[in-house]
Amino acid sequence: MSALTLKSPAFDDGATIPREYGYTNRNVNPPLTVSGVPEAATGLALIVDDPDAKAPAGKIWDHWVVWDIDPTTTAIPEDWAATDAREGRNDYGERGYGGPNPPDREHTYRFTLYALETTIGRGPQTAEDLRDAMEGHILASAALTGTFAP
Repeated sequence: MSALTLKSPAFDDGATIPREYGYTNRNVNPPLTVSGVPEAATGLALIVDDPDAKAPAGKIWDHWVVWDIDPTTTAIPEDWAATDAREGRNDYGERGYGGPNPPDREHTYRFTLYALETTIGRGPQTAEDLRDAMEGHILASAALTGTFAP
């Protein structure tokens, strides 16, 4: 089996995320494609964050926290209503996707997908909660990065 992979038809890894996916624009998630999920996976989790926010915000800013995604998922459509998964709170204080909105300069955004050997359930609320719940249960991970400027 191939390695776990996360891509987007909207932007290449390391490239600019289209403006429409920004918080002050359409504020919808970009489409994503998933491949190489390990056979033993019983769920997927996705965290989108901004490590460059540490200087202006004092922390890594979490933009999207989703878990208990079906492991047979091969595509997450644009503007996905995650009705068959669970979504936590982003750092805007909202459930669901909160797009890029850098306050100072171009930032790099990480989309990190995790293949898990367990489902998480209702417990987590934030990315930190999800990371704690995933500890010891990660089979594989994949990352996609994109940049966004104000």
